Amino acid sequence: MREILGRRLQRLRNRLQSLRPAPRQSDPSALPLLDAALTCATAWQWPVLPGVGRSGTDSARCACPDPDCVVPGAHPFDPGLLAATTDPRMVAWWWTNRPTASVLLATGGAAPCAVSLPAAAAAQAVVRLDAQGMRLGPVVATPTRWSLLVAPYSLERLGELLYAKDHVPSSLRFHGEGGYLLLPPSTASGGGHVRWEREPAQDGGIWLPEVEAVVDALVEASTGAPGGGSRLAY
Repeated sequence: MREILGRRLQRLRNRLQSLRPAPRQSDPSALPLLDAALTCATAWQWPVLPGVGRSGTDSARCACPDPDCVVPGAHPFDPGLLAATTDPRMVAWWWTNRPTASVLLATGGAAPCAVSLPAAAAAQAVVRLDAQGMRLGPVVATPTRWSLLVAPYSLERLGELLYAKDHVPSSLRFHGEGGYLLLPPSTASGGGHVRWEREPAQDGGIWLPEVEAVVDALVEASTGAPGGGSRLAY
């Protein structure tokens, strides 16, 4: 199935070639990012857009106007988040002109949402959830945080879920409606690369757990961690 998907993407790139402007520069890193963006948009129907990128001679600064940006290069700016699309022609145009741009998923709506937590805690939590028989979907990993993809949910639904809990680990972050998530093989804002800890199914039949099930399982894992209490922050 991976080979079939690869051939489909190659045919799509060939069809789009005549529509693309000439690349600004030759960059061998462009192809994996373009492939990833096209896979998200066409095979999985996930709306994507390019991250803002970095600037400066050492590429250490974010290209946005904020000199104190906390996620340099790894957030939307121009285009803004509302421009996220599944149109392969737009995706090809973006990454042809900005070949090293990170791949951002616009979460919510019909697209997946996510729950993220610190990497060390996530690795241990995933082991515990597997042992408990919890069925997880794709997992995105950066050097500092892992994100567990979940089925789309509304902000109202999330609010009701959190209100009903006696406690929720403060280290959890929620990427829901109106949010975004950095996808592989982008460069993480703090350095290193984004990767799939658990890849989506290559046939497009991607299963996503409900947010309630994931949060319930993570709260239980936190409570049962050595030492007790909220241990998803280590």
